[in-house]
Amino acid sequence: MLAIVAAIVFALALLFDLADITSDAINNGTLTVLGLLLLALHLGGVGAGTDWRSRGRGRTRARR
Repeated sequence: MLAIVAAIVFALALLFDLADITSDAINNGTLTVLGLLLLALHLGGVGAGTDWRSRGRGRTRARR
């Protein structure tokens, strides 16, 4: 999910750059850094939907 958001942010940065849209608060550099942050979080496994409690337990035995 974060990779999709990062792609959208990068697309917005490209459109702002092509259209020469500038603002004091949000500029192309800010959007690029935000996109890189979201991409790094995605690659780090944040927002992957896995339960952090079951990560290191491995396979459990079934009850008989």
